[in-house]
Parts: sequence; C-alpha cells; structure tokens
Amino acid sequence: MEAAVDFSMWALFARATLTVKLVMLLLVASSFWSWSVIIQKIISYRAARAEAAQFDRAFWSGEPLDGLFDQIGTTPKGRSERIFAAGMMEWRRSHRQDGGLIANATSRIDRSMDVAIAKEAEDLQRGLPVLATVGSTAPFVGLFGTVWGIMNAFIEIAAQQNTNLAVVAPGIAEALLATGLGLLAAIPAVIFYNKLSSDSDRIIAGYEAFADEFATILSRQLDS
Repeated sequence: MEAAVDFSMWALFARATLTVKLVMLLLVASSFWSWSVIIQKIISYRAARAEAAQFDRAFWSGEPLDGLFDQIGTTPKGRSERIFAAGMMEWRRSHRQDGGLIANATSRIDRSMDVAIAKEAEDLQRGLPVLATVGSTAPFVGLFGTVWGIMNAFIEIAAQQNTNLAVVAPGIAEALLATGLGLLAAIPAVIFYNKLSSDSDRIIAGYEAFADEFATILSRQLDS
C-alpha cells in the first residue's frame, strides 16, 4: 500500500523546485509588503482626516488668522496646518515695512499653498504604487511559477513513465499553489489600492477647497 502524500502548504512548498520556491517566496514577501503599506496608509489617512477636522474647527472659530498662525508657528506638524502656514507666511512676507502690500500678493499666496498641497499629496500617495504593482504583476508571477511547476511535473511523469493520479497530483498541486499565492497577494492589493486612492483624492480635494476658501478670505482683506 502506497504511503499517503502530504498535501499541506508546507509540504507542497518543500517539494517544489527551486524556481517555484523562489516565486512563492517572492509572492509571500510582496503580500507582506502590500499589507504593511495598507495598514500604514489606513492609519495615516485616519490621522489626516482627524487633524483636518480639528484644524477646520479652529480656523472657523472666529479667531483672528494672525493669532491662529502665531499659535501654530512656522513649522506645524499637521498637514492642514502646514498649508495654512504656507499661505500665512507668504501673506506676511507680502507686506512692506510701511504696511502696504507688494504687488501680486494673491497669486504668490496661491502658489505657496499649491506647493504645500503638492508636497502633502506626494506624501499621502507614497506607497500606493507598490499596491498597484503587486496587484497587476502578482497573478502573472504566480502563473509563471505554475507553468514552470507543471512543466517539471510532466518531465517527472515522463521519466517515471507512470500516469497514476498519485504521481501526477502532487506535482500539479505544487504548481497551482504558486497561482493561489499570486491571487492571494494581488486581490487585497487591488482592492485597497482603489480604496486608498479614493481616500487620498478626497483628502487632497479637502485641502484644495480649504486653500480656495483661505485665498478668498485674504482677497477680501486685500480689497478692503
């Protein structure tokens, strides 16, 4: 009676060829990398939304903007605060010693806040290309491992000249494990890439809306 074949994940990995093992290890590492990015971004976006809500309450509380800027300082920690500080610093630089304003102050304030928003957007979206790459390539990497594994399985079958299912099944199972790992890495990466990209776009849109409102307030002060 033939001994039962172990079809556990570890046994399938142990019996695989070196190439298939490397493919599996690459896919597992990609999956862990994706999840580290996902968790870090979820925490970061949650903190960004909370900070933006807190700053909005302070901004619209009726406190003078100069007083709010003095409280925040020139090197604030929050993202919304940094955008606000960029606009306020340019606003103060635009005043001459006699109290008048240098020409084109509004456009310079807008550009300063746009630069600050671009920096925050770059930081918010950092890591998302990792998810896009894993989501788009992992299935094909897994398929490569499967094709390679099946090829070696058929070579072994031909060498043994035995098409018994007990001989065929282990090699096929080992090969298909690579595809399974590829999908396991790709599916969460694609789902969370779409979700996190949407979240990032909404946060950045909030910053842009704030910058427009802030610029409108400063423009009113200039006109008055």
